Amino acid sequence: MDGSVLKTDKRPAEFVEGLAKGLSILESFGPGNGEMTLSEVARRAGITPAAARRSLLTLSALGYVGQRDRRFFLKPKIMALGSAFYFSARIDEVLQPDLRHLVDMFGDASSVATLDGHDVIYIAHHSQQRARRASAVVGARYPAHATSLGRVLLAGLSPAALDAYFDSVTPVALTAKTVIDKAALRAIVEETREKGYSTAVDQLDYGVTALAVPIRGIDGRTVASLNSSGYSGNVDPDGLVRERLSEMRAVASRISLSISRYPVLESIFGSSP
Repeated sequence: MDGSVLKTDKRPAEFVEGLAKGLSILESFGPGNGEMTLSEVARRAGITPAAARRSLLTLSALGYVGQRDRRFFLKPKIMALGSAFYFSARIDEVLQPDLRHLVDMFGDASSVATLDGHDVIYIAHHSQQRARRASAVVGARYPAHATSLGRVLLAGLSPAALDAYFDSVTPVALTAKTVIDKAALRAIVEETREKGYSTAVDQLDYGVTALAVPIRGIDGRTVASLNSSGYSGNVDPDGLVRERLSEMRAVASRISLSISRYPVLESIFGSSP
């Protein structure tokens, strides 16, 4: 995460620095960083140790952060923040039925995600079974370059926004097959834009093969992406395109229509890049 909350260029005059630092701290926790010392939190959040200490003490008093010896960790109360979004946006009512439909039809798993900086964030997810691979739980975030969902979202950016992405991103290899060369990634994004879909094999994690399509707003912009994924030993990209693409596009169109009917969802997705 590394202090992304504090790096925003859109700061109104009423910007509350203390709140931003607290949110930056909450976002600094994640896989491999479940427990951290004060100095580790400060470094991950991009703030001074003194500021981190004040924020951690405040979050601890509010019940969002706990401490064991010199190490801090998130407490279950933090889940209330995510569930507030999930239920206020009516994700279960609007998105989950279509994801369940895809999983009932093809098996495996299906997700909806949006773009946040260099990452995709999973907004909704349904799975037939939980495999031993990168988890696609709601709220999970992964590098956009390494996912079919992310490549579709990048393909939906304006030329200027896409240039800004490539100027600032440093692609990281998550497997030996992850494409990290920027020229190659640009070519993949351009191909995705032309085809209207993207496939990825063992890019995010070994054993993950996925197909993704765009979800568009009423103005035609890509506001989210939808995928269907399976185990690489059982499915291949050509098979996913042949067997699932048509139905996935139909589902994406239904989701687009659903978004337009729900003011909260339209506001959320309408503000996506």
